[in-house]
Amino acid sequence: MTRLIQIQNGSTRAVALVEEPRLRLLNGVNSIFQLAQEAVDSKISLTTLIQKKVTGEVLDYDPIYNGQSKWRLLPPIDHPAEPARCLVSGTGLTHLGSAKNRQQMHSASEAELNDSMKMFKWGVEGGKPAPGKIGIAPEWFYKGNGMILRVPGEPLDVPPYAEDGGEEAEIAGVYFIGADGTPLRIGMAIGNEFADHKFEKKNYLNLAGSKLRNCSLGPELVVDPEFQSVPGVVKIERAGQILWSQEIATGEREMCHSLANIEHHHFKFEGHRRPGDLHVHYFGACSLSFGAGIQLTDGDEMIVEFTNFGRALKNPLCVVHGENKLVSAQPLS
Repeated sequence: MTRLIQIQNGSTRAVALVEEPRLRLLNGVNSIFQLAQEAVDSKISLTTLIQKKVTGEVLDYDPIYNGQSKWRLLPPIDHPAEPARCLVSGTGLTHLGSAKNRQQMHSASEAELNDSMKMFKWGVEGGKPAPGKIGIAPEWFYKGNGMILRVPGEPLDVPPYAEDGGEEAEIAGVYFIGADGTPLRIGMAIGNEFADHKFEKKNYLNLAGSKLRNCSLGPELVVDPEFQSVPGVVKIERAGQILWSQEIATGEREMCHSLANIEHHHFKFEGHRRPGDLHVHYFGACSLSFGAGIQLTDGDEMIVEFTNFGRALKNPLCVVHGENKLVSAQPLS
């Protein structure tokens, strides 16, 4: 599968094709956003354009990935001129494991289904409609704009107003909106959706606020990946030792919603089809360390890997110490 990466050295940006253990630079583009625009304008496939732009210039991947090079990793997608024109969102209750975790968080009695389990049940019954048909809507949430995306090695923050921070190991779809409003899937990337599970556990209606946190993506964007059944593993390391580890899987065979159904219910909104915008949409997690009773602390490292999706996504957790200050709106009168 074709895998791309974005890197930066000072003010110089570059896009490279991953050819382990090297990166082969592309000519004439400094962002995957620009590459996607050119493919649309030229009316050729993204993979064809990539092959036209490969050069003989290569870089060693290891020092860049390990933070030992002048080149540094960027998110595998961004809107370089206008970061706010990248919408970051997600879909929950798409995997059986996520429903079990949510039930444990919100259920007072196993005898009665809570709202999460009801919604999951609807997904099992109607989340994979026949081709050309519309299925049941999945849970949807907003996370922020492109400014919240972090790259491998960067910390994911637990701000003073938060109660917790925990990994959500997922794959995310990356999309560009064409001039006629058509959503175009550029590819997919490993993601850590990251959320405040303690806050959500208090009440399901806190879900929306619990998702307004930074998150991570990368390091690589996979163009047209196989997404039927994708095995992976998620780990939590503390002081260099594995604290918790879980084999996971995603993809349409592992989910109660089809990719087409998730994409329809995201892009059916006219505001999500503004030409020139980017979208990063997380497809859901099947297992959380929080569901296993793990409380992450400052410095813990979250590691997410999926087969054929490139190198692992690693991010430390950072508890931001300080006062939870009151924010007041001031009148303009």
